[in-house]
Amino acid sequence: MTNILAFPARAAATREAERLTALIACFATQRRADGDVFWFKENGELLNILETAAIEVPEGALDLYRPFYETLERRAEFFPQYYRFLLSIALDLEDLGLAGDRAGRLVAWLAQEGAAGAELSDLHRAEARRLMARRGIEALPGDTGLNDRLRAFAERSETFAVPNRKAAYDLTHTVFYLSEYGRKAPALGPGAAESLDFAGTVAFLDQNADLLSEVCIAMRFAGLVPAQAWEDWIAEETRGFSIVTPNTPVAVDGYHDYFVCNWHAALTGGRAFAGPMPAGPMAFRARRRSGVLQELSMQMFDLGLARSDEWGRMQPLLEARLAEPSARLVASAACATSSFERFFARFARVGLRKVAG
Repeated sequence: MTNILAFPARAAATREAERLTALIACFATQRRADGDVFWFKENGELLNILETAAIEVPEGALDLYRPFYETLERRAEFFPQYYRFLLSIALDLEDLGLAGDRAGRLVAWLAQEGAAGAELSDLHRAEARRLMARRGIEALPGDTGLNDRLRAFAERSETFAVPNRKAAYDLTHTVFYLSEYGRKAPALGPGAAESLDFAGTVAFLDQNADLLSEVCIAMRFAGLVPAQAWEDWIAEETRGFSIVTPNTPVAVDGYHDYFVCNWHAALTGGRAFAGPMPAGPMAFRARRRSGVLQELSMQMFDLGLARSDEWGRMQPLLEARLAEPSARLVASAACATSSFERFFARFARVGLRKVAG
């Protein structure tokens, strides 16, 4: 009986390996030209997910990256503006099993050149520091206040109670870098936990699976528990992706949503990159989503002086003004977390009138 039951398990593992091999081949050779900045971006994201989620890569699947890897130094020398892309890909390739030590040599050269010191953004400085630390080199030994500045940014929860996708993605990546993608405690304060709650609520109202997945992943890396309603919805969205063979070269599709939703699945015990996957070029399609964020914001704005920061007062007004599906989604968001009333007090944006009298 043991032998009989083993056959389906082996067959499932084989199919999983075949799907992952096809996915890697698609992004490595069939969507973008090697050297296109979008090739760097897409492959960097895929490899980062595989490495941080500890997904086992089938033997030989990474060999398609060998031409890129063998020219790493030449690329970095001529395209120093892309050094974080190049280094991230090289580090992940080696850590996923591609033989070689070019990443370590590149780290040493970048440190000698002071590459991280050219970064104005604290987030980019944190990314560069983390990348070089993976080969034992401190990229910014003189910048002792970087972590404090990142934590101060994350602590200001009111930033994340209004629609601001860039700030929200900066928040999730702040947690990624401070936690080393879940490998250490990021030492966040209560304000940062609330920031993640607020950013997640905005993403849920917008039905933005990409951002909400990142928020939930960041919360897990920080030792926090995401709202069950959020994670249930992400799981539903993950199952809803379709993968098709495009008739023309892919310009824009839902690949990033697909990546991040499946990253979330891998980190929460689900099956990542499951389902049928054709050989060759692929395009990724998410289900049509109808968020309420824009409608809710416009209704709030149109209320003018009748707008209040008290959810209990505003709930019946908004229910009467919103379309029924929108009202249901707002009600679901309100029930998802214990912080919704505090979120709404900021989302209402009535602070200036209180100061002005």
